[in-house]
Amino acid sequence: MTLRSQEVFVVGELNELSERDRAVLALEGRQWRTAGAKERAIREELGLSSTRYYQLLNALLDREEALAFAPVLVNRLRRVREARREAR
Repeated sequence: MTLRSQEVFVVGELNELSERDRAVLALEGRQWRTAGAKERAIREELGLSSTRYYQLLNALLDREEALAFAPVLVNRLRRVREARREAR
């Protein structure tokens, strides 16, 4: 193993959620009163399209760092995702 690959390995162990990742999880955990409010918040607060938001959220659900940050939310979303996959 070269020094370069060792550095990558060490950095990989220290992965933390970015500010954007934490913001995505925080937004997903909020309650929404009106239709379209969540999509509007995604655009205004995160500057993302709804499609990109859900792509990022789906990827976050597979990360242990996300589970450590918001275990109840991530486990609930994992269950919902799995139920939808099984229904296909």
